[in-house]
Amino acid sequence: MSLAVVATRALRGLQAVPVRVEVHVGPGLPAFNLVGLPGAGVRESRDRVRSAIVSSGYEFPAGRVTVNLAPADLPKSSGRFDLPIALGVLLASGQIAVAGARGKAAAVDVSSLVFAGELSLTGAVVAIDAALAIALGVAQDAPSFQLVLPRHSAAAAAAVPGLTVLSANTLQDVVAHLSGEVPMPVVQAHAAAALASAQVCLSEVRGQAVARRVLEVAAAGAHSLLMSGPPGTGKSMLAQRLPTLLPDLSTANALEVVALAGLGGQPAGVCLTPPFRAPHHSSSVAALVGGGVIPRPGEISLAHHGVLFLDELPEFDRRVLESLREPLETGSVSIARAAQSVVFPARFQLVAAMNPCPCGWLGHGRKPCQCTPERIDRYRARLSGPLLDRIDLQVMLGAIGKGWSDLPAGEPSAVVRARVVACRERQLARQGCTNAALLPSQLPKAARASPDALGLLDQVAHQQCWSGRVVHRVLRVARTLADLAACPEVGRDHIAEAAQYRPGW
Repeated sequence: MSLAVVATRALRGLQAVPVRVEVHVGPGLPAFNLVGLPGAGVRESRDRVRSAIVSSGYEFPAGRVTVNLAPADLPKSSGRFDLPIALGVLLASGQIAVAGARGKAAAVDVSSLVFAGELSLTGAVVAIDAALAIALGVAQDAPSFQLVLPRHSAAAAAAVPGLTVLSANTLQDVVAHLSGEVPMPVVQAHAAAALASAQVCLSEVRGQAVARRVLEVAAAGAHSLLMSGPPGTGKSMLAQRLPTLLPDLSTANALEVVALAGLGGQPAGVCLTPPFRAPHHSSSVAALVGGGVIPRPGEISLAHHGVLFLDELPEFDRRVLESLREPLETGSVSIARAAQSVVFPARFQLVAAMNPCPCGWLGHGRKPCQCTPERIDRYRARLSGPLLDRIDLQVMLGAIGKGWSDLPAGEPSAVVRARVVACRERQLARQGCTNAALLPSQLPKAARASPDALGLLDQVAHQQCWSGRVVHRVLRVARTLADLAACPEVGRDHIAEAAQYRPGW
């Protein structure tokens, strides 16, 4: 046959879009043309494919080779198109066939196979990025298809339930499989597991009872948290121990997290432990929310289903902080470029820490603050009102007192985590999501607030001039406090405690 069609996938954000690699070999002067909006990495595949075919012992056609990557209006990038292009050339030139009736060669059926892999000049199939994202797309759109990947990339893709993944070392391995000579091995999935117990524990935090309570509430309801206090009060220490309180991810969420890590150039095995990201305050907007000519996920997407910790919050650029406002509300971020627009998931739990003033000693009690009121106002003005509105819990940590090292150790993370897991289970059974993810339309039914509680909430909201967004967030926190206490409805005491975590700086 002079025409062959091979299936592969292109990436649009985290979405793996089906692509048809159509290869035609016809008469004419020798030429190798690639059409279908290929990027620089795809255009360079002409040289890699030619050398890989020859090095593997096959002949590159002497005629005119035309490769069309359809749909033509979808940008294509990366070297993962090498393998399907090479197979298309071999199929179109009749170099791959299976034995049919009476010994006659029969056409090879590749209609139920999806190929992705980069070729070296020797014909070896080398690892690619985004293997798990491709596997998730195939499992969603065509679960009966088989996915052929390089050996070093197939292990991660095999973790997707219900998908058959075949492992290839060389181009010759794939040809032998299609010819019915030597089948490629089916990769077995490794069971996902949580990371080994961390070296940190909440029991190491001595004192700071209010901060420990707020941290438990934040973990139980997936609420965002801002801690302010003088240096050395334990802000960073508390934030680093938040992951030890969180329940394990579901398998579906864990696969999504690893797929995003692969897009960000950080491939890893499937792990049920929620991610914890702590970018430096010098990070740019593109580093935090994502970007690039070919859009890549930023820190907020790499923290999807996990924790994003921003230490020294006011030291971040104002534009960087303001870029968090929309993702905090929607749980996703849209990155628009001239060629395409992609959406990355970004449902993260924000935890931030800051000093009360530039010198850090405001309100310390024993160390005097050296800042003027104007400097303090300018420092705090770096955090806009709309951004603070979106942070559920805001707590001021006091300076540690004399003899703090002699205080008894607090509850260990394992004990607190058990309460957090039980609280999360109540939320999922009632509404199918965490309290922090409740929509305003869901709040009245989920909160089940008593008339007394609603009256107190209305009174405090009027006194503090809260916006409607803040009222909803306080009610969500109150719902979490009620769930921790195993109360079916939100009471007055839950509203009172939740209101204390909105100091109105």
